[in-house]
Amino acid sequence: MKKITFLCYFIFSISFAQENVNQTGLVASKAMVVSAREEASKIGVEIMKKGGNAFDAMVGTELALAVSFPFAGNIGGGGFMVYRKANGEVGSLDYREKTPLAASKDMFLDKDGNVIKGKSTETALSIGIPGTVAGVFAVHKKYGSMRMSEILKPVIALAERGVVVTQKQEKNLNDYRDAIVKVNGETTLLAANFKEKDTIKYPALANTLKRIAKNGRNEFYKGETAKILVDYLQKNGGIITLEDLEKYEAKWRKPLQFTYKDLKITSMSPPSSGGICLAQIMKMITPYDLAKMGHNSAEAIQVIVEAERRAYADRSQFLGDPDFVKIPVKALLSEDYLKDRMSTFNVDKASLSSEIKEGNVTYNESTETTHYSIVDKFGNAIAATTTINDGYGSKYYCDELGFFLNNEMDDFSAKPGSPNMFGLIGNEANSIAPQKRMLSSMTPTIVEKDGKLFMVVGTPGGSTIITSVLQTILNVYEYKFSMQDAVNAPRFHHQWLPDLVTFEPNTFDNSTIDTLKAKGYLISEKTTPVIGKVDAILVLPNKSLEAGADFRGDDTAVGF
Repeated sequence: MKKITFLCYFIFSISFAQENVNQTGLVASKAMVVSAREEASKIGVEIMKKGGNAFDAMVGTELALAVSFPFAGNIGGGGFMVYRKANGEVGSLDYREKTPLAASKDMFLDKDGNVIKGKSTETALSIGIPGTVAGVFAVHKKYGSMRMSEILKPVIALAERGVVVTQKQEKNLNDYRDAIVKVNGETTLLAANFKEKDTIKYPALANTLKRIAKNGRNEFYKGETAKILVDYLQKNGGIITLEDLEKYEAKWRKPLQFTYKDLKITSMSPPSSGGICLAQIMKMITPYDLAKMGHNSAEAIQVIVEAERRAYADRSQFLGDPDFVKIPVKALLSEDYLKDRMSTFNVDKASLSSEIKEGNVTYNESTETTHYSIVDKFGNAIAATTTINDGYGSKYYCDELGFFLNNEMDDFSAKPGSPNMFGLIGNEANSIAPQKRMLSSMTPTIVEKDGKLFMVVGTPGGSTIITSVLQTILNVYEYKFSMQDAVNAPRFHHQWLPDLVTFEPNTFDNSTIDTLKAKGYLISEKTTPVIGKVDAILVLPNKSLEAGADFRGDDTAVGF
């Protein structure tokens, strides 16, 4: 049978307010990649067409995003990957950034103990030790089937021939140009006034990737690339050393698994807060008949918001790097504890976040990001979310190497009770310490139903990641939406503090908003940063794959 590559991109319709129009995403019979850029999805699929598996495709897709999507795709950041092999085996990889050895708990505070505005986001001190290159090499070493040089070949070619600027990319380059020029000067690559349909070539990044292809993982952490990077950072006031790079290791971790009705969900464990928060929310809403309440009804929104409020309060208090702090996972996910957490929920009025604190648990244990989802012809599935934190990270761009550096240090609690750039409040569990991984909201997730692969899902979006993943799963499972419809549907978000429920503007019924306001909910419908850009794959009853590629970005599905 002739293999045909399908491309899909769907324009959003707000007819969800009236009825579910059942818009179907791209359907492919064998394999699928959904990512933030068509170029990256294509490279992932081409690798699988050549006989590569999902893990080979992950390496190609991840590095192609570093070329085609510098806003968030990166080799100057890090991320998390959750996988499910065709035989049902699951696992996860933590290639999150770490703090340099010279980092200290109070490094972003002034002499009076107050947070210095911008120091954790806009200076070279905001940069954590990048983990992406270590991550893709760890994946390849354990599960890859193709030679790394073969996987890298189309990525290097993409960097050399260049990437065509989209309308959305033109806008975000314009939005961030002044900040990029302020840090890097007017001769830096992205200082030019690029327009839609222009082509941006990345020769320095191509050369960096060629060295990595030739010399392997150690090129980035010990070789010429490492030396250039450290020299660049230290000239700009950074504290990352060659020793920091040499010590970096990606870490295989046990993923977090839980059930929701007849679904089995595998998500990322700490230092991501995603899996635990998702599990807490889904367990708290289990007793409620959301399907009967109706999609995005005031009643359903209220139940979900109150569960979110309690989960994010716990996130603030208890979660951090498990290599540094003891996290009471079993206690946080116990049925009795979560039932008690929801016992103060009153259907007639909003809870106040000021009155919702973390729960009492017993320790008895044994902004900008990108996500891609992959399923291969063998039945292996990957959900991977990577980040450099803010758009274009710290804005520090090493022109000699061709990539932006993260500003991930802002994900720590610079001071207990002080919010980070996403408004998330943290405490001692997520305080800064040398060689520690900062807490994340990234939630790469794989869903099984009846023992079989059902859904692969994830999204960027800072603190909104967890709630966007939640709503996408519920849209498919509770409301029987197609995968594309589930991704297109209007979204809302609440994170405990600030005490505000954010709705995508002009997408919800006025009567729904009015009902919630009457119960005391503080509502924001102002234009906000996007509430997630979900890229997901659904396994249909006939075993073919349906994509959900988010219209909110340039996200594209490719399959065969």
